Amino acid sequence: MCCFLFNSDLAVSQEPYPAQKLRAQNQVLKKGVVDEQANSASLKEQLKQRDQSLRKQEQEMDSLSFRNQQLAKRVELLQEELAVSEAKGKKGKTKVDSPSQHGLQTQSVFDEDLQKKIEENERLHIQFYEADEQHRRQEAELRARLEELEKDSEQHQAVVDGLTTKYMETIERLQSDKARLEVKAQTLEREAKECRMRTEECQQQLRRCQSELNRQVKQSSSVIQEKVPFNDTKFSDYNSLNVPPHNRRHQLKARDVAGQALSFIQDLVAALLNFHSYTEQRVHIYPRDSSIEPISPLNQKFSQYLHENAAYVRPLEDSFLQLHQSITEDTVTVLETVVKLKSFADNFSSYTHFLQKILPYQLKSLEEECEATLCTAALAAKNQELQSDMKRVTSVFEKLQNYINLLALPSVRQDAMPQSSTSAVFTQLAACLHSLHDAVKEMSKHYNQKAGLEQELPTITQKLCTTTECLLGSLGSLTSSTGKIATFFSNNLDFFTSSGYSPRGGAVTLNPLQAESMLANKKKAAAYIHAIKKPRPQSVPYREALSNRRILTSSTESREGLTQQVQQSQEKIARLEQEKEHWLLEAQLGKVRLEKENQRIADLEAQLAAALGGSPSSQTAAAGTLAQNHEEAEAEQKTAGKETTLCTSLVGMLCTTPTVEHVGDEESREQLIKTHYMTRVGELTTQLQISDSKAVHFHSECRALAKRLAIAEKSRETLSEEVKLANQNITRLQDELATTKRSYEDQLSMMSDHLCSMNETLSKQREEIDTLKLGSKGNAKKNKGR
Repeated sequence: MCCFLFNSDLAVSQEPYPAQKLRAQNQVLKKGVVDEQANSASLKEQLKQRDQSLRKQEQEMDSLSFRNQQLAKRVELLQEELAVSEAKGKKGKTKVDSPSQHGLQTQSVFDEDLQKKIEENERLHIQFYEADEQHRRQEAELRARLEELEKDSEQHQAVVDGLTTKYMETIERLQSDKARLEVKAQTLEREAKECRMRTEECQQQLRRCQSELNRQVKQSSSVIQEKVPFNDTKFSDYNSLNVPPHNRRHQLKARDVAGQALSFIQDLVAALLNFHSYTEQRVHIYPRDSSIEPISPLNQKFSQYLHENAAYVRPLEDSFLQLHQSITEDTVTVLETVVKLKSFADNFSSYTHFLQKILPYQLKSLEEECEATLCTAALAAKNQELQSDMKRVTSVFEKLQNYINLLALPSVRQDAMPQSSTSAVFTQLAACLHSLHDAVKEMSKHYNQKAGLEQELPTITQKLCTTTECLLGSLGSLTSSTGKIATFFSNNLDFFTSSGYSPRGGAVTLNPLQAESMLANKKKAAAYIHAIKKPRPQSVPYREALSNRRILTSSTESREGLTQQVQQSQEKIARLEQEKEHWLLEAQLGKVRLEKENQRIADLEAQLAAALGGSPSSQTAAAGTLAQNHEEAEAEQKTAGKETTLCTSLVGMLCTTPTVEHVGDEESREQLIKTHYMTRVGELTTQLQISDSKAVHFHSECRALAKRLAIAEKSRETLSEEVKLANQNITRLQDELATTKRSYEDQLSMMSDHLCSMNETLSKQREEIDTLKLGSKGNAKKNKGR
């Protein structure tokens, strides 16, 4: 009881615990309330027994008082008779001796009887005093017990109030968290919608870019196949046809698969550690408890070996972690280049040897359990089944060791195993993993049956039950992890058996030298792509590229071809822009000519009008001037087709018709046109560079947005799961709180009724005690008066 109150006070005074600790405290409180109910029932039984004994004592007291009254009356009668006899004795002194002797004898009888009655009365007084004292002690004990129960009730009420307050605070906090999570989920949904819209736009742009790039790649590939035969004739190992391209998708897939396998290996290692540790604990407990008597030397050796299991199991996880870290996007992942697989195979072999070493001790330990005195026939049969299961598991691990060593062999020795044999090894490894899962599953089932039979033994201990439950839990996790590994390996069997890297023109495997060449080509290609985004010198001519073909790699040459095509396209665009500007300028020149011609015609008309309105001499002069102008115009029209000048320069071709007014301005006009074209070419070059940078930026932004969208989708799913779990926890906590409140209210009502009944009982007892006291005082006064 004191321990329960102490735990309750701690639960009230400390900060709010998580839901799991609150449930644990709730279970403790429930257990304490049940114990208090049991104590209350026992106290009720004790109170009933005390009431019965009190009633018996009251009945005895009533009978004793009645007997005392009878004896008192008898004493009074005897005293009266004695007085009468004494009076008669005084009157008849003169009588004979015989009557006086008879009176003396009668008086002696009366004295003896009176003495007996006095002694009996004294004994009854002593018994009554003892009964009164005992009743007072019982009353004091019951009062103290009642006060203690009232204190316990107050403490329970304080605990209930504290828990109610704490649960209400927890509910309010969870509700606020729920509201915050809902707001956050809405915000994330809006962001996800925006990201989807932006992703769709980016995907459209990406599709357009991809279509354009595919078109350019096809065109450049045809050009390369027709005109760029870069074949290395001196070193065939470095020939572009024999070096495969770097497969980034294969590397990402390999990285992902290795990460999943690492998580499964970690679960398997944890399950194996728990299984060996709990097996060691069981050896120390059953069939002999090491704390009571020493175990057998065989089990001591078995326990010593099991204690060393971490030295064989932990390296599996560490070596596979190193293998996972060695697989990156910038590496080549095939059996010939994965060097870390050999260390994992060695560690797996050492663990298999450890299983082979402890197998005889496991079998002997089960035989020792069968030889125990309390071992039944069914339990012995289960032990035999477990022996066969352990042999099967060890044999499956040996097969796994052989297959893993075969897969690790190409990284040590080249041309150790062809591609077809590799596929067969992977297929057999998948089947072996399924066999391991089946064997572990059978062993777990037989262990469960054995644990059920051991529960029926009369000498089973709590320590053995707990260890067996932990051992069964570790077997369950081992079964789950082996099943996950087998399913994972079967699902990815096509990836394991496929050749991610194969040289062109042949079916041979990739050797480390070709892998190094591939990585070098990848780095050079990346450096070239990075370099073409910066201002660069003039591209290398075709003949110079042919002379330097031993230096340039195939990926770099492909990039050069694409760059040349881009330059040709840019030149074509610049030429078209120049032609466009040329014709625009021609249109402007024609417009200027038209305006000047209209001005000249207007001047001629004005001169003609002035000539017509003036003197005859002036009219003659005007007519001569008009005729001269007309002749000049005709001469210009006649010589227009003959004197048309074709001007060609660096900026293009221009057809000009020289006139008297424009002959001097031809050179200045050509200079202006040249300046205009050069300015326009510079602007177009700047716009082209800006467009290239924007395209690269948009491409990288599309990739980043796609990644952000994937991350946002994952986070949204995670948050939705968390919201569901939070709602479930809130509902469960509300149900538990309602149940706890109802139980506490029922318990408080029961305790209140119990206290009322105890108060009524105590009041009745007080009244009866007061009545008895008054009766005893009256009897004492009567006795004193007598």
